Amino acid sequence: MSRNIPLFIAFRVFFNARFYYPVLGVLFLDLGLTLEQYALLNSAWAATILLFEIPSGALADLIGRRSMIVLAACLMVAEMAVFAFAPHGPWLFPLLILNRILSGTAEACASGADEALAYDSLAEENREARWRDVLTTLMRWSSAAFFVAMILGALAFDRQIAARILTFLGFDGSVPTTTRWPVFMTLATSLPALACALAMREPGGPRQATHPIRGAIANILAGARFVFSDPRIRLLLLCAVLFDSLVRLFLTFASNYYRLIEIPEFVNGFLGSAYAVLGFIAASLARRAAAGFSAPQVFVMVGLLIFTGLCGLCFATPYWGIWVVLPIGLSMPLMQYFLSNYINAWTESGLRATVLSFRGMAINLGYGFAGLAFAAFTSALRASAPGLSENALFGKSLLALPVGFLIGSTMLLATARFHQRSKTE
Repeated sequence: MSRNIPLFIAFRVFFNARFYYPVLGVLFLDLGLTLEQYALLNSAWAATILLFEIPSGALADLIGRRSMIVLAACLMVAEMAVFAFAPHGPWLFPLLILNRILSGTAEACASGADEALAYDSLAEENREARWRDVLTTLMRWSSAAFFVAMILGALAFDRQIAARILTFLGFDGSVPTTTRWPVFMTLATSLPALACALAMREPGGPRQATHPIRGAIANILAGARFVFSDPRIRLLLLCAVLFDSLVRLFLTFASNYYRLIEIPEFVNGFLGSAYAVLGFIAASLARRAAAGFSAPQVFVMVGLLIFTGLCGLCFATPYWGIWVVLPIGLSMPLMQYFLSNYINAWTESGLRATVLSFRGMAINLGYGFAGLAFAAFTSALRASAPGLSENALFGKSLLALPVGFLIGSTMLLATARFHQRSKTE
C-alpha cells in the first residue's frame, strides 16, 4: 500500500496541471464562441459537479476508491480528446458542452476518492503525522506544477512564440500554429494521470456490493447524518464555505482588480505564477501550524489573513494595491491543507470519501451563492449610481467582500459559542 502515496501525489499533479487555465476564457472565444456560450459552458460544468459530487463519493466508499479514480482519469482523457479535436462549425459548441460535462464528472469522481484511498493506505500508527507530511509534499509538487503549467500554457497559446519554438525544435511550416497547443499539452498529461490511477491498489482489497445503488443511497444518508450530527465537522465545513467562497470570488475577478490598480495586462500571467510560489511557501507554514496550534486557532489565523487581504482590496491603491496577493494567495492553500487534515482525521474510513464529497458540494454551493450575492450587490450599486463607469462600479462593489466576511465570521463565532455552551451543559 505504501506506493499509493507517491501515486496519489503524482495523480493529483497530472490531473490538476491544466496548461489551458491561464488562457481559458480567451481560448474559448478564439475558437469562435460567444460570451453567452462561454457562460453556458461554465454553468454546465458547475451543474455537473454538483449533481455527481456526493453520489460519486458514496460509490467510492461502497465499490472502492480506486475504481472511481480510474474512472476519473478515463474521463479526463476523454474530455481532453474532445476539447483538442472538436471541429470548428456547428458541432463545436455541442462538443464543448460534452467536454464540460465530462470534465465536471471527472472532477466529481476524483474529489474525495483519491484522498480517502491515500489516507487509508497509511499504517494505523502515527497516521495523523504521516498524513500531514503527505499533504505538505502534495502542496509543494502541486505548486511547482501549477507554476510550470501557467508559464508554458501562456507561452504555447501565443502563436508567434509557438512557431518559434517549433522552428527551434526542427519542425517546418507543415506543423500548424494553433491556439489549442495548451489543450494538446493537457491531453498529453492526462495519460500519465491514467497510468497512476491504474497502478494504485485498493486498501483492504476489492470491495463487493450486492446492490450498489441502494448501498450508495445508504452511504449518502449515513454521511449526511454524520456531517450534521458532529459539531466539529459541521463547523469545519461552515468555515470552509465562508473562507473559500469569498477568496474564490476575488480570484474570479482578479484581472479586473489588477486593471483597477493600473497593473499592465501582460503582468497577469506572472501574478498567476506568484500564487504557485505562495502555495509552495504555505506548505511549510501549514505543517508547522498544524503541529503547534489547535484547529480553532489555525482557522482564526487563516480568517485574519483573509480579512486583511479583503480589506486591502477596498483601498484599490494604484500599483501598491498588489500587496493583497500575499495574504489571499497564502490563505487558499493553507485552508485546503487544514480542511483535508482535520476531515480525514475526524472521519471513519467507511464514510471518508462520502464526507469529503460533502466538502466539495458545500464549497461549490457556497461559491455559487456568494457569486449571486455579489451580483445582486453590484446591480443595486448600478441602480443607485447609474453614471458610474464599469471600473468605478467594480471598485465600489469590492466593499461587499470584507463586509460579507465580517458578517459570516460573526455568525460562525456565535454558532461555535452555542455548540460550546451546549457541550458544557
